[in-house]
Amino acid sequence: MNSLVHAPRIAAAVLMLSVISGCGEKNAAAQAPGGMPPPEVSVVTVQPERIVITTELPGRLEATRVAQVRARVPGIVLKRVYREGSDVKAGDVLFRIDPAPYQASYNNAQAVLARAEANLAQANLKVQRYKPLVETHAISKQEYDDAVTAQKQATADVASAKAAVETARLNLGYATVNAPISGRAGRAQVTEGALVGQGEATPLATVQQLDPIYVTLTQSSGEFLELQRAMASGKLKSVARGEAKATLVTEDGRTYSHTGKLLFSDLSVDESTGAVTLRAQFPNPDRFLLPGMYVRARLEQAVSENAITVPQQAVQRDANGAAVMVVGADGKVEVRPIKANSTQGNSWVVSEGLKAGDQVIVEGFQKVRPGAPVKAVPWKAPAGNAGQQASQPSPDKTKVASSADPKSKAK
Repeated sequence: MNSLVHAPRIAAAVLMLSVISGCGEKNAAAQAPGGMPPPEVSVVTVQPERIVITTELPGRLEATRVAQVRARVPGIVLKRVYREGSDVKAGDVLFRIDPAPYQASYNNAQAVLARAEANLAQANLKVQRYKPLVETHAISKQEYDDAVTAQKQATADVASAKAAVETARLNLGYATVNAPISGRAGRAQVTEGALVGQGEATPLATVQQLDPIYVTLTQSSGEFLELQRAMASGKLKSVARGEAKATLVTEDGRTYSHTGKLLFSDLSVDESTGAVTLRAQFPNPDRFLLPGMYVRARLEQAVSENAITVPQQAVQRDANGAAVMVVGADGKVEVRPIKANSTQGNSWVVSEGLKAGDQVIVEGFQKVRPGAPVKAVPWKAPAGNAGQQASQPSPDKTKVASSADPKSKAK
């Protein structure tokens, strides 16, 4: 009787335990590794954009104009007028050579000229007197011809004397040594009291024009040919003349504040180095750049209208080449081999392997493996690289890309 009364209560308790047990099994299943949500990765969505291809090349600075100041007449240096290392203008006096012997020669030449002119005047008068006389046969034809010949000789003597005066005047002027061009005058190579110009034009100083200043660069013929082929095939466009800009990097790694321009590329290859010579020009108003300095210059040489770039950290390199990880349309990770041989700031310029709309993983590699599902979120560039964020680049934005060796970048 008692057992019949307690039977419903026992059945209810068993049913409750069964429900609780089932809920626990469901919670455990939900927390199992196989049930975790896909890992989150940061991606950039690549889009074609216009970039300017730049090449970083080594070079040395050169003055735009160099004039060696030399003694053009022999003599003793009386005075150095200029201050060494100062800026001078064309025509400024640099040295004074003893002018006394040249002043004397000039005075003598003027005296000879005066005598020749007097003789010419006398010869002219004689011809004028003899002309009517020879017509009336008062004098012989021989006497008149002698007077005319003497007149011509006197005229020649005057011309010779004038030339001698001009020569003496030039030599007297050469005793004052002037700056042939405007620029910075270097150290003096002679001192007061030095005898110069004996047998040869003695160097006195050098004047160099430093504003603007040239940088002479060298580019391997292989790189130059590769660039030419790319432009010939239509992959790249040549930068218009006058629009090719250049940026200078000094020996201490700092970027020079003024922008320069590419002037020309040599038409021949140096046989000893196998390199092509290029020249760029930079403003140098503060005379900060000096001839002979070693620098590196980034030159704009071509334009790519539909280039694809990805952050450098998204590219992985090994012995087989470069590759990136992309998120496919099914939300799964895929490894994509690419070709990337040049850089643009903190990004690689990808020539093959990617297309518009591909989602490239930039952060979160350690969480994923090929074929695994992931959750893609837009990548946010660090504050210092804000200008390099490429999650949604504008097709009209112009960027600058520099050629680089992939192997050296990988190192």
